[in-house]
Amino acid sequence: RKSMKQSPSAGVHTFCDRQKPLPDGAAQYYVAGHLPVKLPDYNNRLRVLVATYVTFSPDGTELLVNMGGEQVYLFDLTYKQRPYTFLLPKKCHTSGEVQNGKTSTNGVSNGIHLHSNGFRLPEGRAHVSPQVELPPYLERIKQQANEAFACQLWTQAIQLYSKAVQKAPNNAMLYGNRAAAYMKRKWDGDHYDALRDCLKAISLNPCHLKAHFRLARCLFELKYVAEALECLDDFKGKFPEQAHSSACDALDRDINAALFSKSDNAEDKKGGGPIRLRTTGRKDSISEDEMVLRERSYDYKFRYCGHCNTTTDIKEANFFGSNAQYIVSGSDDGSFFIWEKETTNLVRVLQGDESIVNCLQPHPSYCFLATSGIDPVVRLWNPRPESETLNGRVVVDMEGASQANQRRMNADPLEVMLLNMGYRITGLTSGGAGGSDDEDSSEGQVQCRPS
Repeated sequence: RKSMKQSPSAGVHTFCDRQKPLPDGAAQYYVAGHLPVKLPDYNNRLRVLVATYVTFSPDGTELLVNMGGEQVYLFDLTYKQRPYTFLLPKKCHTSGEVQNGKTSTNGVSNGIHLHSNGFRLPEGRAHVSPQVELPPYLERIKQQANEAFACQLWTQAIQLYSKAVQKAPNNAMLYGNRAAAYMKRKWDGDHYDALRDCLKAISLNPCHLKAHFRLARCLFELKYVAEALECLDDFKGKFPEQAHSSACDALDRDINAALFSKSDNAEDKKGGGPIRLRTTGRKDSISEDEMVLRERSYDYKFRYCGHCNTTTDIKEANFFGSNAQYIVSGSDDGSFFIWEKETTNLVRVLQGDESIVNCLQPHPSYCFLATSGIDPVVRLWNPRPESETLNGRVVVDMEGASQANQRRMNADPLEVMLLNMGYRITGLTSGGAGGSDDEDSSEGQVQCRPS
């Protein structure tokens, strides 16, 4: 779409013929909050982001999107929430400046958008009522999650914390611990989910030391470097005894190195280097009306990980179950994945095709699921196998399959093409617990171990 001619009218315009004004609220964008800032990196790696399937929940209150090159996202159409981060104009305002006639309520700085309820990071050490103790059965789940974390079983820890969060949604410690597990696992989108958990933990307990520090680290990992520095300064002010810890010093060095690198690159562009004859990019042609729609976008409610969606133009994801309590999606590895909708936990992986599963459709009234892919067959599935023998299509190592798919999504496009032709590529076909964790595990006095 070409940039339209600017009009004095305040309304948002379409890109159709005659450029008729679009009534305010007639169009709405939905986007995972971390994707705009990740898009340049994906483009550099020839990784295309495109929605391969969208569908509504049976009651019409939720929208499910299978994002090619990324994950599956569920958007709540009733209780909408603003993205915690999205691209804003380059000019950076402090938290007290007036923006568009209103005082900014950003908790860190412009560039970090928090909940639309005006939530901000609390100033000073506010008095907080003590955390309510977890019931014994949830305490056991939390301890199991902590043990999984200690064994570096990040996905298992996340699933256990998520199970506990569903039963105790107002417990700050659970959100803080799950954020630590997301930060260690480092799959696509994990740092953004960790940021969301940190903000939730801080809203429940403004004195949550670890959540404050992890928030600064998440901002840095999400390339919001200036905001990360301001958040870290805020952390040092609230917790002066931690201001000179090794973890604080290490993050401070990382942030300042990134800021120096950014300013250095800006100077290089201003210098007398060779003239680059290049057409202006898409970003330069975005109209102000389009920017308004983007800034009014809404964030996702749940994210579902484990499958791989990089190869085919159409790959479905759907609601499943009598109450739409499950989410199903096809995958490039020939499997299809089933998640619990409310916890986002992966509950089953089944081999549905020799190559790729593209289509999944539930029966409207019975518990049947139809799948198809590259094989010249359509398979029907129900919860029980036809025989009492073990179902040979069950993928036992679900975490290994999920990790292999994460590596596959980040692989070189040539490797993926060879893989689809039948070649075996080391690391992309195995279901082992590979993948290095190169993050510095030493965090000084501010430990990111679970509480």
